[in-house]
Amino acid sequence: MVKVALIGLGSMGQNHYRVLKSLAGFKLTALCDIQQTRDYDEPFYTDLNEMLEKADFDAAVIVVPTFLHKEVAIKCLNKGKHLFIEKPVASTVEEAKDILAVANKNNARVCVGYIERFNPVVEQLKNEIAGTEVYSIGITRVGPFPPRIADVGILTDLAVHDIDLIRYITGKEIVNTSIHKSQKIHNHHEDNAILSFQLEDEVVASITTNWLTPFRKRTIEVATKEAYFEANLMEQDLTEFSEYQKNNSYVIRKCMVKKEEPLIREHRAFREFVKTGNRHGLSTIEDSIITLEISSAK
Repeated sequence: MVKVALIGLGSMGQNHYRVLKSLAGFKLTALCDIQQTRDYDEPFYTDLNEMLEKADFDAAVIVVPTFLHKEVAIKCLNKGKHLFIEKPVASTVEEAKDILAVANKNNARVCVGYIERFNPVVEQLKNEIAGTEVYSIGITRVGPFPPRIADVGILTDLAVHDIDLIRYITGKEIVNTSIHKSQKIHNHHEDNAILSFQLEDEVVASITTNWLTPFRKRTIEVATKEAYFEANLMEQDLTEFSEYQKNNSYVIRKCMVKKEEPLIREHRAFREFVKTGNRHGLSTIEDSIITLEISSAK
């Protein structure tokens, strides 16, 4: 049994609360936010320092605004707690490195919540392309502007998912980056961007992301030596197109995907990580630092 504290009960925090309550092997022993907006079964704290002094827990799940990640994470680490930090790990590369240093000092097990790694369609896509030569990967992540996002732009909120996915799916490092961005409707940050990359072994990649599209779209397209794949992250559907012929015909195959909520799969992996140290695909602080370095490139 892993005793866990949940810090941050906003929109995403409520999702974590629901999943943590539903999973065997977790016991929620403390909740923390600046104010309590509903009744909970668990002890609720409005002061983090008080929770750290009084609550009994092995690990914390941090779902506060990004600019608070460093402060909250370091306080928990210095109390000997393991951590799940929602992506990105921090607001800046420097803050992320500070968290990494304290985590290493305390021998803490820390992962960063890049939830798309645990989308079943991503797992199946990785399985399908394993052992074959990847030519290109393109990701589209667009949708209407969410008013709750005020402290970061689209690169930090959305593009970081896909920068991480490009490295995770291909197993290749990014060697060249080009980012084109604009600010159209957000008060302080960019809300529209196209990113292009060159990876190791001349693999090329791209990300299209914005808060300008009136509907949500989450897709990945991968071209390999043997076939072309289209993945729908929202529907968890994966299609393979192969055996292209001169008469413009080709074979279409619907790949088998066992559908499941990604956050449930992610927290199962986190529970195992806390207990055994086995990551099972969970992102490291170092992974998130790489993503931050790329997303903040000029």
